[in-house]
Amino acid sequence: MPRTEVTRKQHTWGGAAGMVVLGLALLYRFFPDLLQLQPLEPAPRGASVATPGGTRATTWTAVEGGSDAAATPAEPDADADGTSLIDAIRMGPPAPLGKETAALLAKARKAEGAGALLEPGEAIALYQQVLAAAPTNVEAQMALERIGGATRDWTLAAVSRGDEKAAQRYLAAYEKLPHSDQELDAVRQRVALLHEVLPLLGRAAALLKQGKVEGGNDSALAVYRQVLKLDPANVLADAGLAGIERRHLDRALAQAAQDDFAGADATLAAAASIRPGSQAMLETHTRVDDLRRQRAASVLAQARSALDAGNADLAEELARRAQETSPDLAGLDEFAQRLRNARLYASYTPGQVLRDRFIDISGSAPAIVVIPTGEFVMGSPADEEGHLDSEQPQRRVHIRNGFALGQGEVTVGQFRAFVAAAGYVSDAERLGNAATYDEGSGRMNERRGMSWRNAYDGSRARDDLPVVNVSWNDAAAYVRWLAQHTGKRYRLPSEAEFEYALRAGSNTRYPWGDGSPDKVLGNLTGEGDRSPSKRAWAHFFPRYSDGYWGPAPVGKFAPNAYGLLDIDGNVSEWVEDCWHDNYTRAPRDSSAWINPGCERRVVRGGSWGSDPLQVRSAFRISAPADARNARVGFRVARDL
Repeated sequence: MPRTEVTRKQHTWGGAAGMVVLGLALLYRFFPDLLQLQPLEPAPRGASVATPGGTRATTWTAVEGGSDAAATPAEPDADADGTSLIDAIRMGPPAPLGKETAALLAKARKAEGAGALLEPGEAIALYQQVLAAAPTNVEAQMALERIGGATRDWTLAAVSRGDEKAAQRYLAAYEKLPHSDQELDAVRQRVALLHEVLPLLGRAAALLKQGKVEGGNDSALAVYRQVLKLDPANVLADAGLAGIERRHLDRALAQAAQDDFAGADATLAAAASIRPGSQAMLETHTRVDDLRRQRAASVLAQARSALDAGNADLAEELARRAQETSPDLAGLDEFAQRLRNARLYASYTPGQVLRDRFIDISGSAPAIVVIPTGEFVMGSPADEEGHLDSEQPQRRVHIRNGFALGQGEVTVGQFRAFVAAAGYVSDAERLGNAATYDEGSGRMNERRGMSWRNAYDGSRARDDLPVVNVSWNDAAAYVRWLAQHTGKRYRLPSEAEFEYALRAGSNTRYPWGDGSPDKVLGNLTGEGDRSPSKRAWAHFFPRYSDGYWGPAPVGKFAPNAYGLLDIDGNVSEWVEDCWHDNYTRAPRDSSAWINPGCERRVVRGGSWGSDPLQVRSAFRISAPADARNARVGFRVARDL
């Protein structure tokens, strides 16, 4: 081969080799992490793992308590000592090392890779020898900085686990490696603090073994707190407190599992001061609350079963326990309402319409409406227009027990069924007459042969009309018959119950207000009403007409606020009470005021032919128990 060709090839290979060396030098100087892992605390010597290339690499063990200092990357065009990338290229590859220095560097790499760092003749000493021979060697400089950062982290990790001997050993190495004065001072302080608190930690451990966990200054809890006062970041003291806290938390969970939630709450309260706001405390609180809700839900389910079985007392007691266990348990309010309904309304709800079937004969009782409990002022004030002395003194009446009232007045058809089934003879039939309306005179006159079978004017009564010409005796016989054949406690309403249901929450002169109604509400004496012969009322509600002269079929008008039909108007109604001239010494509750053997009873509510003053909510009149009149009927009541 010609010499010129050989020379040309040598130049070509030499240039390529120079570029490779330059590239490696730049990588070492500016991107060392791409060529070598930064070590953490070394594993035992000789421990290695296989790398993907088939070689063996040292195993590095991650440790706790690493440095908090974050490395700040250098600018891409300059290294830490100010050498720019352009300067490095201009300078070319670093000067070659001598054979001995290169051998030292190779030996240092090998020692570092094996985890042999701190002892004489190991990586640190070897890298330092390299720098003694080649002070500008980048690889050795970077290696010592890397190992210095690692020894700092190992020192702090040893402090965290309470290994003072290892901490002193790593600190001694770190002091001889590249570091900042500020970082070295911080590490020295941590090691010195460890020396101070180690005896306290030993004392706390001994107290734990002796069972002196809490109580007074001579307890593990007090000593651990003393440690943390000196060293707030001490991991061992915090772990000791966590162990004491765990005793409380485990006890609280055991108490909750045994349904002792009061004890669990007390235990958690005692534990709260050990490690305030700890995650373990929060998680235990959550678990106790879950157990609390589960137990309360189970007890509430038992309460529902007891109520369904008709045992309201047991249901109430179980519901109370459920509420004490978990006051915010879903379903408590709904159950309380159910229980209240059971107590007051035999599990019915106010406004509910019931119809009891007969148990021994065909048929059923009239529809009744459940009336809500409450209170009202009974009677009228002295300044009310139309006020009578019999309507005083006013008194507050409490309706504490739920009851049901006939949805409408008893009809002719319903009374007919009673007469047929019971073979009953009414007072009108027995006495031979009743008072009916005379169209010729416009008055109510006694007429022979009139009875409940007749309408207000003496004509044959339709079955859907309210029954009239019935006495109090007849009405009382009817409700006794209902009670016998339904098994329920049917009766006539008390005077207080009637006025309460008539007012339906109002306290005005009339149920609708103080003046003439502004719409059709019931069968009243209106200015526009006319009899078959075109008679008009002498006393009437102005600008009012309902289209009826005489009783209307039951249910032709809208119900009142409690769901009752024709409670004011259509026909006046018998109630249970004996007549008294006023309310002095009247019952304070809603019971009927009865005197044995009384001959006069109370009639309440206005009728189709009543003067407007007689339609007032407080109006009341008396009548003999055997009186029969075409303006008076009745409705039933039933205890729940």
